[in-house]
Parts: sequence; C-alpha cells; structure tokens
Amino acid sequence: MSTTDDSVSPARYLALEQLERVDHDDAFVERLVSDDADDRARRQARDLLAGVTRQRRWLDFVLAEAYNDDYDSMESRLREILRLGLYEMLFQSTPTRAVVHQYVELAKQTLRPGAGNLVNAILRTIDRDREYIPNPDMGDEAEDLAIRYSHPTWMVRRWVDRYGMDEALDLLEWNNRRPMYSVRVNPLRTTREDVEEWLDEEGVVFTDSPYIDDYLRLKRLQPLVQGGVLDDGHVAVQDESAGLIVQLLDPQPGDVIVDGCAAPGGKTMATAARLQGTGTIHAIDIKAERTELVEESAEAQGATDVVTTETAELQEVAGRADAPQADGVLLDVPCSGLGVLAKRADLRWQRDPDDLEELTALQDDLLDAAATMVVPGGVLVYSTCTIEPEENEARVEAFLDRHPDFVLQSAADYVPEDVVSPDGYLTTLPHRNRTDGAFAARLRRAS
Repeated sequence: MSTTDDSVSPARYLALEQLERVDHDDAFVERLVSDDADDRARRQARDLLAGVTRQRRWLDFVLAEAYNDDYDSMESRLREILRLGLYEMLFQSTPTRAVVHQYVELAKQTLRPGAGNLVNAILRTIDRDREYIPNPDMGDEAEDLAIRYSHPTWMVRRWVDRYGMDEALDLLEWNNRRPMYSVRVNPLRTTREDVEEWLDEEGVVFTDSPYIDDYLRLKRLQPLVQGGVLDDGHVAVQDESAGLIVQLLDPQPGDVIVDGCAAPGGKTMATAARLQGTGTIHAIDIKAERTELVEESAEAQGATDVVTTETAELQEVAGRADAPQADGVLLDVPCSGLGVLAKRADLRWQRDPDDLEELTALQDDLLDAAATMVVPGGVLVYSTCTIEPEENEARVEAFLDRHPDFVLQSAADYVPEDVVSPDGYLTTLPHRNRTDGAFAARLRRAS
C-alpha cells in the first residue's frame, strides 16, 4: 500500500497495512516492523494495531449494529478502516472530527470515494448515539461477556466456571489493558543503584517489584531502547513471573543446568546471573534462529563464559549416550500462552480448544525427556505461561504417576507466599498479581 497524499497520517496508513497482515497472513503483532516510517509513526501504529486487535470482537459488534447491511460480507479493507476509526473514537482521546476525517480520507485513497462516504456515515452515527451503544444480549452470560470484552467465548466460559463471574471480569479487563513491563537488572553488567540513577536522570517512572529483587516495573520501555541500556545488556525486559521461575529453580554457583526450551533466552540469562561466572548452562532449542537469539543475549549480557547452546530437539539430546546430566533442569514448555494475553494482543484469536490436547501431549514428551537428564538429588522445574490446569497441575500429576522417583517440593521455600498455591505450586494470575500468568513446579529426583 502506498500513497503520496499527506492528508492521512503515516501512522494510520501503517496501522492499516499491518492490521491486514495480522488478519490475513497470521503475522504476529509484536514482530511487525517497518523501515519506511519514523519512530513516532511506528509507535502510534503499534498502539493502534495492538488496541484494535485486542478489541476486535467488541468493535465488530458495535459496527454491525450500526451498519444497515450484512456486516460479515463487508470487504475486508473497509472493515479494517472502520475498526481503526472506531477504536480511536472509543478508546483514545483523538477528537471525533479528526478521527472521522482521517479515516474517510484513508478509505477514499485506499478504496474509492464511495467507501469514504460509508465510513463517514457509520462513524458519525455511532458517535451521535454513543450513549446508546447496546450491550450484547445473546441469552448466554458468558458469550455476552466475551463479546463486550473481546475474547473468544470458549475462553471466557472456562474462566467463569473456574473463577466466577466477578473474577473472570477482572481477568478480561486486565487482558485488554496496555501492558505494564518489568525489567531485570543484570548484575553481570551493572548494579541496581546505577540503573535507578539512570532512570531518575531520564525521568522514567518506575516502581520496585513486590516479589523479586533486581526487577523494576515500568510503563514505558522507549526511553530504555533509546538510551541503549537494553542493547548493552545492563537490563533485560523480563516479566517478574519469569524471574520467580528461575528463583524456584534456585541455581547455585558451580551448578550444571540444562535449559530445555531455552529461546529466546530470558530465563537462561537470569540463571546465568545467579551462577556468578562459575558453572555451565546447556541451552537447547529446536530452531537455529532461536538458538542464535540465546547466543546474542549471552554476548550482550556477559554470560558467554557459562552458556553453551545447541540446536536440537530435547528428546533427541536426552536420548544420546552423552546427554548432559544436570543439577537442575529448567523446562519452560511450549504452551497455549493464555497467561500473557495482555502482551500478546493477537494470541487470543489464534488459539482453539483443540490446541490443548496437542500441547499437553508435547508437554508430557518433553517432561519425560527432561527427567532423564536430572542427576539423583537434582531438580526439574516445569513451567508455563498459561493459566490452564490441563497444561499445569494436570501435567505434573501425570508426570509424578509415571516417575515415582520424583517428588513435588513446595515452592514456599523459594518464592513469596502469595504466589504459592495450596498444593505448593508457583502460580501467578495477571489480575491478582499484576504480572504475566505463569505456573511452575519444583520436582526433586530421589538421591
């Protein structure tokens, strides 16, 4: 898509282009980049893209109510333009007049003049009747909630059954917020005091993590990107839940560690920092381009002396005669990711209930492979970034049934009490803990 007309902001052109890639090509929101726009336009486009993707189902409901024809048969680009315009009207502070003008022009320039007229009519109708936008009334409370808070119905139904209506609503609202970020101070490159001093000088507002030392919470990452503190390895963007998982592993200087699904390397680097320059981490991942990410992180964060990488399936490595034998194995398995929907705006639309069956089979295979690399008396930490019990507690219980030489150790001795479940697992829920949703179990092999 290209234009020479400057009446529409570059950010809106870019947002439309990228939104079409997400919807039509299954592109990932956070991986989309553009070399043809300045930093400001890219940031604005990214905000629009993530917001529209999160709110897509609600936006479509409102638009369908205002459209005097079959909304589902509307041409896709026109629908994307309307979604963008309505999102700005309902969720951003842009004046309505400016929003309507911009998207009318965008429709005229990328479609035809008549499309601009339709955009004008629909957006102005919704704005005029804004106080009377109807709430969904489908005769199904879970579906109504799913439409209003823009999630798949099957997800909402699970959460209402598990948490109750009020807490499910809290979770949905959290998933639709602009995410808050955490960073880990890397002691191999700097000190917390130096990082805090730099943040103060740059006017970056931060708060301490309530759960883990050397983690800070921020609302904005852009100053860190511009200041180069991410590239030089002084800090790393990492959710506190990931740090808690490493804390549950409790690696000690001199330990041999296997990180079985290592890429992109965040937990590998947090583990390396705890080794303090002595010990070994065997970082394994299935794809070469992902293993390269681990190597780049190790170089930036000063961990090359303890991190070695291998591109291979974990099951293959575990089956070799010379498979590494480790004091600790960290297994952060592929999962549904339903604990990170605030940060992965598109993920809710890419998951299906049938995914769980396929994922749990893979998780069992990986657990069985990882178990063979734990030395007697050693520890296996199984972790996910999902909140679904089939992928979490159920996998651990099934593993313990298959491996009586392992026992579950309570997380209470390693992490704060309020992230420990009654059964002794590490569990974080986004709406309760203000972190990603995560799960981990510490499994010790008999001596």
